[in-house]
Amino acid sequence: MKSSENAPRIYVGTYGMYNSGSLFGKWFDLTDYADAKEFYQDCYEYHRNEFGPELMFQDWENIPDFLISECSLDDKAFEYFQALDEMEDDTAEAFKIYCEQISSWPGNGKALDAQVESFQESYRGYFGGSMKDAKIEYAYQYVDETGMLANAPSVLERYFDYDAFARDLFLEGYTEVDGYVYADY
Repeated sequence: MKSSENAPRIYVGTYGMYNSGSLFGKWFDLTDYADAKEFYQDCYEYHRNEFGPELMFQDWENIPDFLISECSLDDKAFEYFQALDEMEDDTAEAFKIYCEQISSWPGNGKALDAQVESFQESYRGYFGGSMKDAKIEYAYQYVDETGMLANAPSVLERYFDYDAFARDLFLEGYTEVDGYVYADY
């Protein structure tokens, strides 16, 4: 992981202890493990004083909700964190949003490499810059990149309604979440 302050961590107790009135457990830093098998082995070793402990994830940090619940960690979590580690910070945040809000991964059944490829095709960038509206900022870039007004007389370019064009773009074809823009395909 790039930074220990953003490392995914889970506080692991057991249902047996919890039902006995105890929150006894330990924080486990997932960056210390190569895979889920290693992580679970360490958790069971830590709670070896119980017969057949049923693990309970009582709290977690820097793990998206689509990968974890009170009693399970998705099998693809370690692959996901490895992929994030290989991305720039802004791209990693965009990928997290894409997985959670755009394509419903891992529930969509895609393998992680297919999910990353789909993200790379869809992601258009972060548009939280000088303009107040990311959609309008993207519309300006779209018009510029496509050369849409390249052959129009400069006198007419002033009358182009970027607000209306942005509305139309995002009605069908594009999605914006927190300044991150994605093509809908």
